[in-house]
Amino acid sequence: MDHRWGFLIGFLGAVGLLGSGHSGQQPPETAAQRCFCQVSGYLDDCTCDVETIDKFNNYRLFPRLQKLLESDYFRYYKVNLKRPCPFWNEISQCGRRDCAVKLCQSDEVPDGIKSASYKYSEEANNLIEECEQAERLGAVDESLSEETQKAVLQWTKHDDSSDNFCEADDIQSPDAEYVDLLLNPERYTGYKGPDAWKIWNVIYEENCFKPQTIKRPLNPLASGHGKSEVLEAGKSMIKVPADLFHENTFYSWLEGLCVEKRAFYRLISGLHASINVHLSARYLLQDTWLEKKWGHNITEFQQRFDGILTEGEGPRRLKNLYFLYLIELRALSKVVPFFERQDFQLFTGNKVQDAENKMLLLEILHEIKSFPLHFDENSFFAGDKKEANKLKEDFRLHFRNISRIMDCVGCLKCRLWGKLQTQGLGTALKILFSEKLIANMPESGPSYEFHLTRQEIVSLFNAFGRISTSVKELENFRNLLQNIH
Repeated sequence: MDHRWGFLIGFLGAVGLLGSGHSGQQPPETAAQRCFCQVSGYLDDCTCDVETIDKFNNYRLFPRLQKLLESDYFRYYKVNLKRPCPFWNEISQCGRRDCAVKLCQSDEVPDGIKSASYKYSEEANNLIEECEQAERLGAVDESLSEETQKAVLQWTKHDDSSDNFCEADDIQSPDAEYVDLLLNPERYTGYKGPDAWKIWNVIYEENCFKPQTIKRPLNPLASGHGKSEVLEAGKSMIKVPADLFHENTFYSWLEGLCVEKRAFYRLISGLHASINVHLSARYLLQDTWLEKKWGHNITEFQQRFDGILTEGEGPRRLKNLYFLYLIELRALSKVVPFFERQDFQLFTGNKVQDAENKMLLLEILHEIKSFPLHFDENSFFAGDKKEANKLKEDFRLHFRNISRIMDCVGCLKCRLWGKLQTQGLGTALKILFSEKLIANMPESGPSYEFHLTRQEIVSLFNAFGRISTSVKELENFRNLLQNIH
């Protein structure tokens, strides 16, 4: 039987069951079941199950991670929100007040952070500041010490490294400013419609290795979205949503991809799902002159993830969110040696706080390392060396392009969190593919081959904090939807 007809018959059978009413032995399905019944068990391409992630994240990791992210080192992020969109000229700027970003005044940011954006320890500051000054002069001054000259060349090489997955902001630019992430939380802003759809459409359609002939399910900009196709079955004419055929073709295509390209799509889908969970969990429920009330909007969540309302797409996206969680968790487990080095500090200038935060950071990282079912990235880029290197470069360039698309987002708060989370995921990918460089790091002194800037560190942990929050919020939504039909 043709695969499309088999899928159609299954769908019509499900519709028939829904329309025939429920017997006394079969209670009606709850909203929680429609959203989460498929979000359980083992994840595709993984040896890990959803339930293990929920238990580990919600009860062992989430509380300590939130405490770390509230510290000065991680709450201040330097970002350029004025960079022009490199892909199209006209951007419809969101004028809503909830789209705005509150920037930091100069005296609000700890001096240690302002003077040490790339630095790890007080002792390293003088050396690295010498390096940066030499770079700005455009040459390696022979009067500098031999160690400093070497550092200049090595860090310049690092900045141009092919292992960087993001096009990072120039934080020395006058347009780059500090933002307090705690005062600018990621939540629903009202930024939606064609402008927001355009961003995601460009990401999915042009950067996820997808041919134009393959239609993505539930694409609001697709010409066939929301329409029906008519099929002749015997003497009957049956109307079937066109998206069902797009979905069937799409997932057949996706399963036929190599594991790396399939993983790339699932990472982007997981990031998209995570953002939608945040918007549903921190939704503007009430806006009066007395107060603004933010909270869980279960209707919004259902529209995005209900299995029936999304024709099966919502639960798939939630599973991709868990896949993204595993990828970033694995990266954090592999970068532990970098943070364990004695001369690494979460440097803000407050020695007592910096020492306490490093201790908490290492506790979290060792907890992550103990996770029993880590993703095995060794299957990535494991074939013919020449082909593997080309695939890795394609992978890197596609993701780098996505990081540039974030400058086209018309809502400044959405742009802020989009830039941070893509940089965080890009840093995680950089770590996963730098295993040998991490293993060869010196126990002390500058690490020339593998290096993380403060921007990368802050984005890495905050991005994972967003995914961790999403997993925690899914538990909250399960409970809220339990008694809704």
